[in-house]
Amino acid sequence: MKCRMAGLALLTPAFAASLAHAEPMSIAKDMAQAFLGGDVESIWAASTPDMRAVFGSVGDMEAFHGTVLHDFGEQEAVLSEEVESSAGHDFFVQVSRWSGSSEPVQLVIALDTTDKIAGFLIGPQPVAASSPYLDYRTKAPLRLPVEGDWYVYWGGRKIANNFHVVDEAQRFAMDLLAYKSGKSYTGDPAKLENYHCWGRPILSPAAGVVVRAVDGLPDQAIGTRDPARPAGNHVVINFGKGEYGFLAHFQRGSVKVAKGDVVIPGQMLGRCGNSGNTSEPHLHFHLQTTPTLGAGKGLPAQFNHYRANGKRVDRGEPLRGEVVRAVELRADITLPSRRASTPPTRPDRWPPVLMQHR
Repeated sequence: MKCRMAGLALLTPAFAASLAHAEPMSIAKDMAQAFLGGDVESIWAASTPDMRAVFGSVGDMEAFHGTVLHDFGEQEAVLSEEVESSAGHDFFVQVSRWSGSSEPVQLVIALDTTDKIAGFLIGPQPVAASSPYLDYRTKAPLRLPVEGDWYVYWGGRKIANNFHVVDEAQRFAMDLLAYKSGKSYTGDPAKLENYHCWGRPILSPAAGVVVRAVDGLPDQAIGTRDPARPAGNHVVINFGKGEYGFLAHFQRGSVKVAKGDVVIPGQMLGRCGNSGNTSEPHLHFHLQTTPTLGAGKGLPAQFNHYRANGKRVDRGEPLRGEVVRAVELRADITLPSRRASTPPTRPDRWPPVLMQHR
């Protein structure tokens, strides 16, 4: 997660690295000008090894630059520039007018602690999807679907906090991962087991009936994705009263429930993985009106009894940059499966542009 914009997103695990430079605005502006001016060799030299792996080569970067010019024309005027900070992260965001685009174009550059480019994204400035459910109150008594501390990478109702909001079905989705010392991994970022959330238990957020459970799909190596099966290994739960919960990117072989199983709050569903269209291990969760993603509308998911940055929240929606933890968590629970007599209809397709958090 994470929503990809116009197919021109180049993002890496280091995109979320901690930043500590004195002038991220001036550094990123210089890099933006270098790219827009066609100086791709300077961009290559200023990129992290992970970012270079995503670009591929200097030649691939030149091709990417050419694609940008082909799709958007030439930059005519800068409309705004700012540096967004979230839990120690700085993101340079530039919005400008281009000759070949009827809508503003947004350029995002992330820098790591050594002033190297760790993330790069350019595409039409996203617009939040309309929703008739902005004032909706969740009916199911939701608890966080995780235990321990998790970082909200995407969460909230504004595009600055949550790229999912551009999609009608995932209008109120969230992506969770784990941070330690400002990073989502330790050691070699190419190894899935080095990610702090890898293999951690994923729990049922409320009582319900499993309407879809997929397992057996491979966990993607860092730098690869599975856009044909964006949710990867996933579980869909009918919470009743028209609310369906989607939990995605489980570790292969870890899903412990099947279609028709009745689950209770806190029951273990599986383990956090990296299956599907995802850039690194994380949990994707969203609530919507139907079990079929392409036909549903997103619903706000208000969780009960958790802490956000140490402060107790009796009922709320986790926001980007918060470290959240459920209050009075159950221990891992794996119950014998019970079958519902008439399980609801399962979803039969996923839209092509979802389930990636950055």
